[in-house]
Amino acid sequence: MTYLYESRFAERIQSFITQKRALGYSYDDSAKTMDNFDKFCIERFPFDISLSKEICHAWALDSKYKPGIRGRFSPIREFAKYLHSIGETAYTLPMELKNEKPRRLPHIYTEAEIAALWKMFDEIPARKGLLVKHLVVPAIFRLIYCCGLRPCEARRLKVSNVNLHSGRIDILESKGHKSRIVIMADDVTAYMKEYNHQVSQSMTNRTVFFPSSDDTVYTRVWLNREFNSAIAKTKIAKFGVNIPRVYDFRHSFATHRLYQWMRDGKDLEAMLPYLSSYMGHVSITSTYYYIHLVPGIFAEMSGVDYSRLETLIPGVEDDE
Repeated sequence: MTYLYESRFAERIQSFITQKRALGYSYDDSAKTMDNFDKFCIERFPFDISLSKEICHAWALDSKYKPGIRGRFSPIREFAKYLHSIGETAYTLPMELKNEKPRRLPHIYTEAEIAALWKMFDEIPARKGLLVKHLVVPAIFRLIYCCGLRPCEARRLKVSNVNLHSGRIDILESKGHKSRIVIMADDVTAYMKEYNHQVSQSMTNRTVFFPSSDDTVYTRVWLNREFNSAIAKTKIAKFGVNIPRVYDFRHSFATHRLYQWMRDGKDLEAMLPYLSSYMGHVSITSTYYYIHLVPGIFAEMSGVDYSRLETLIPGVEDDE
């Protein structure tokens, strides 16, 4: 979507977003955030032309604008870096302001819940005008869970990023401008090969791996809507503190992988760096947030010494 920026920062905001998109980012969500920032500046700082500490702190703490402080935080930090790159003085929000409240405890899906969701996704009917949606929905959610991807990483995948012969996925310029390689399990690769074959029959020259009907990237809003529609048809808990989210597939992937290593008698401290690298974390401390104990999630794990986990899980902040 194209926004009309009108504050004293308008021209620089537009140039900033143009640069990001030239580098391969869709920047749709952040463009909306910058539209809100533009309106905020018109309302609160109509005559300011420099990105000052006062503006940044007021923006970070103004609850009138959505999303929350974490969603408002990153685009403004990136905008400050852009202003620095073109020779302007600009204030950069310090990282510690981002952590304004404790992280929510994610919903860790049980095997039964995941099976129920797969069933709902698989039952989506083909509809006229929506060429491949019924194929995309079950495939994209499976990939997010099976590879522990950030939802945005799955949405933005290009056909050229996925090698279905080797099972390799190239995640380019993800969070923190970091790229990494993700290897799919054999059964996941087989599923994606069949998915790709079916989609290619309707969209022969597409560029997006999980395309909308016009070969564009689906939005976060769309992904959440499809997920919530499926959740509503299941018996998965939908109320309380830990309302299930798409992102919780990533948490569940990490937790389930740890449990599997415990079953296999692996040295957890030795294996965690591999998990950290696979998930694209800057440091292993970021990975600890994903390791959650869920009593009873795997009844067959009786006899496992859970105290081994407790020594590995310090109180750290989520890097997401």
